[in-house]
Parts: sequence; C-alpha cells; structure tokens
Amino acid sequence: MKNTVSATVISLQIGLPQTVGRNESPDPMDQAWTTGFFKEPTSGLIWLGRTNLEGDGQADLENHGGPDKAVNVYPIEHYPYWEQAVILPELPLGAFGENFTTQGLVESHLCIGDVFAVGEALVQVSQPRQPCWKLARRWRVNDLALRVQETGRTGWYFRVLKEGRVQAGNRLVLLERHHPNWTVSAANEVMHHRIDDRKAAQELAACAYLSTRWREKLKRRAFSGMRENIAARLEGLRKVFD
Repeated sequence: MKNTVSATVISLQIGLPQTVGRNESPDPMDQAWTTGFFKEPTSGLIWLGRTNLEGDGQADLENHGGPDKAVNVYPIEHYPYWEQAVILPELPLGAFGENFTTQGLVESHLCIGDVFAVGEALVQVSQPRQPCWKLARRWRVNDLALRVQETGRTGWYFRVLKEGRVQAGNRLVLLERHHPNWTVSAANEVMHHRIDDRKAAQELAACAYLSTRWREKLKRRAFSGMRENIAARLEGLRKVFD
C-alpha cells in the first residue's frame, strides 16, 4: 500500500477553549459552557507538536487532546450527508470541531497505525473519534453525537511521530500500513456495534498502534464483558435536554 493512498488537508482549524452562553439564560442550550470546539480556519504555517497544533487547545483534557489525540480529523465527504440528514445547510469547514478537514479519505480507506507524511510532519492514525455531547450542543441537535457514532461517520485522530510545520493544502501521503484488516470503520464496528463480541474486542485491543484509551476499554470488555458507559460520554447532553 505504500504511496498508493493520499489525500489533502483542504482546511486547517485551530482555537483555544472559550466560555460561551449566559448562566442566566432561560434556554438551557444558551447557558454558559466552556469548550474548545469553536475553531477558526487558518491558511498559514502552524507548528504541529506532539500533543496539539500551536494555538489549539481543549477544555476537557481528561477526554480530549494528548499524544494519542493530537489532531482531530474529519472528511469533507461526510458534510453533504449531515447537511441533508440533520437539515444543517452550508456547514462551515470545522463544523465537527476538527483540526484537519480532509478530502480523499474516509473511515473505510485508512487503518489504525497508518503513517502519513503531511507538510514537515509525520502522523499516525490512533483511533476513531468518539463524539461527545458538545457536538450536539454546538448544533442544537440533541442526538447528533449519537448519530455520528452510529453511522460510523466519526472521523479519527492522529498522533504525531515527527513534529513539523503544516498548513492547509498539504497532501497526506501514506508511508506505512501495519494493520490492513483494522480499518477505522472496523474499529468503530467492534467498539460500538459488536459490543458482545469479546473475541473481537481482544483482537482489536492487541493492535499495538491503537490508542492507549481504546486498548484499555477493549481489554476490560474482553476480560469481563464490561461495556463502555455511553451515557457518561453524553452526560452533558442529558443535563441540557432532560
């Protein structure tokens, strides 16, 4: 597969956490919340470090950011689906809180552990994205995060193997493929749909390039049958809509 897969970063977004809304608002959707979801496109060269892009940040560092989630990626190919399915016309690039909006790759086209060259950097696919309640709150669609998860149109994360400058317009060129059977789509299937398949959980957990967080979750499931608590990830959403 070497050098046979490539894509383009058509837009690059960064943004620091901010508090939006007002606590005194009568509408729960408009009450204050702190998030790094709102990111703005930039055309200049940006330093991509081990844990994030320069000028970017996350409000919830327990569940977002860090070495395994340095870059949040979402394909432009999914935008038309959401514009029609959720009636969100003309979504701006970065609408899913992603750092890289890409063209030429979707979840079924790339695999856990894939290494790409982008600008001066080297990045590696670490896990599918697991959307949280903030995506739903941003677009005021109470089940949007769950629908993103259920459709498999999740996007994914990159870890950074080599730091360097990147910018919109850079090509993503595949250099290494270690696990051709473990596409991002297949990983999503095991985590979210084959929840009673402990053997599949054990096999995916053995993938050395999968993020530490996902490997730990899958090992627990394989050992005890314990499933991820989806409600916990969507807790903020329930607080708004209950």
